[in-house]
Amino acid sequence: MIDAYWLPVIFIGLMGLAVIVYAILDGYDLGVGILLPLSAQDELNRDTMIASIGPFWDANETWLVLAVGLMLIAFPAANSLVFYHLYMPVAIMLIGLIMRGVAFDFRAKAAIDHKQTWDRTFKAGSLITTLSQGYMLGLYIMGFEQSISAKLFAVLSALGVTAAYCYIGGAWLILKTEGELQKRAVDWTRKAGRTCMLGVIAVSIVNPIVNPGVFDRWFDFPLVMFALLIPALCFAAFIGNDFLLGRMPKVNDRHSWMPLLLVVAVFILCFVGLAFSFFPEVVPGQLDIWEAASSPEALTVILIGAVIVVPVILLYTVYAYYVFHGKATELNYH
Repeated sequence: MIDAYWLPVIFIGLMGLAVIVYAILDGYDLGVGILLPLSAQDELNRDTMIASIGPFWDANETWLVLAVGLMLIAFPAANSLVFYHLYMPVAIMLIGLIMRGVAFDFRAKAAIDHKQTWDRTFKAGSLITTLSQGYMLGLYIMGFEQSISAKLFAVLSALGVTAAYCYIGGAWLILKTEGELQKRAVDWTRKAGRTCMLGVIAVSIVNPIVNPGVFDRWFDFPLVMFALLIPALCFAAFIGNDFLLGRMPKVNDRHSWMPLLLVVAVFILCFVGLAFSFFPEVVPGQLDIWEAASSPEALTVILIGAVIVVPVILLYTVYAYYVFHGKATELNYH
């Protein structure tokens, strides 16, 4: 039997895996939705952009459900506290997700005159969802303080997450499209990357200032010598990607996968930085994983289900991306 000390560690690791995979996978399709051009002459581009995420976008949200489900059953005390403070942002996020789902289906069935309306709805739903997630992240980092400074930080976080999703969405389009749309995707990705880097810098400065414990953890000698490798590698990925994007698209579509790989590296490094800042706290400044966890007996039973479910979801995800690899083709509904 696994020691009671390690069970909460295992589950917070599974939650972390679900969150980062969700941020990467649903992040790019939310970013594509935000980047959707709305002019009448861009109808074919909109079709291609939506075709690039069509086989994946709904399944990507499985990881959000998994993360929330793990928190509910493994850390019920944290779940109650988090959703008590985030009730309204979560409700707004769900509205955005519903708008996306409805618009995605209805644009296929609507008359030509109404198709653009549903495209606008899809774009608005993507933006609402993204801003809500970023705002919730900011409030979480601030320990759900109700001060003006905490809310301003949450707004900054919302804008930063929006830029990050546009960044990864643009990189996805570079991989999945070609021709003029790919050239536009390169431009979108480069601009979003620069904005995202400014957001990461701002959060990296503000977070240690407002959270003294975070400052102490990052700058405690000799750990600081290793901890600072995380932001160093992150900014190297930003700068390297900007350099690469300035020379794209290349002949024969060479290196079209590299921008997405570098953006994924940025996402993972930012997530590792946040995890390093707060672990083992599951709610910053209020609850650690052992205080919030279910009983060891319950966690042992839940772990049996997780050992089955998580690999199945991973295998399905890998298989889906293998089947639908390659460039996005003309959008057809049957």
